Amino acid sequence: MFGNRLSGVKVAGVSLSNPDRILYPEQGVTKRQLALFYEEIADWILPYVVDRPLTLVRCPRGHQKNCFYQKHLDEALPDTMRGIPIEEKEGKGIYVAIDDLAGLISLVQLGVLEIHPWGARADKVEQPDMMVFDLDPGPDTEWSAVVRGARLMHERLDKLGLENFVKTTGGKGLHVVVPLTRRTGWDEVKTFSKAMAEEVAKADPKRYIATMSKAKRKGRIFVDYVRNSRGATSVAAYSTRARKNAPVSTPLGWDELSDTVRSDAYSIENLSKRLNLLKKDPWQNFRKIRQSITKSMRKELGIK
Repeated sequence: MFGNRLSGVKVAGVSLSNPDRILYPEQGVTKRQLALFYEEIADWILPYVVDRPLTLVRCPRGHQKNCFYQKHLDEALPDTMRGIPIEEKEGKGIYVAIDDLAGLISLVQLGVLEIHPWGARADKVEQPDMMVFDLDPGPDTEWSAVVRGARLMHERLDKLGLENFVKTTGGKGLHVVVPLTRRTGWDEVKTFSKAMAEEVAKADPKRYIATMSKAKRKGRIFVDYVRNSRGATSVAAYSTRARKNAPVSTPLGWDELSDTVRSDAYSIENLSKRLNLLKKDPWQNFRKIRQSITKSMRKELGIK
């Protein structure tokens, strides 16, 4: 696994209560080991989780016991975190944000096993800087169909002139992620992503659907564009999941995507080895790309 530094109760200067509490019983992974894992991969995960409103999946006693989603933290925030007030229907909600490794380790201290950031940064929460398509397979769906769906989405986005990236979710499917310049609002991004999802579904309606109907999901893949709604989130690149065997949502190069690399292929146990062997970051240009949804793109998809 990752480092063997198991003495002490602080990681990155953050004190851990119950550091030997087991969070992933399948491997015996403790809170301290999870903190050390994140410390080791900090340079990889931090760009995707800092300075964003976060929704958290907390499992204080491990992934098998009483996990819960939390948007707003009620308890007092430590100095390693900050609150972001965001206007909601019932008034302002205070979301948590982190700025560095100490903040990330503080999430571990809170028993966070999944980090779900907004697709927007804290200073402009109304202008998303990414668009996410979640290829979510229903029951009895072959993995090869998920891979084909991601490649189909990749080709359609490329044709429109939008560079895009792929990652495992650590769950059942794949995410295709499009970086955006912060020029458009949530409604426009959601409308565009809905049209894109419908475009993929039309290409092979026996395999893909763009509606949330569970009755139609068996043997098919839901091209989920709803994650591009204001306030919706998707799991961060390099975040662990609250699932058996501690899987990690892992960015891939398009040339790596295959029927043999399943969504839970990478985990706490083997991710560090993968990162150490990589010749280059498969998402190395993600934060450098400047692209927007244009009028011609909308016209191409039939959006008025």
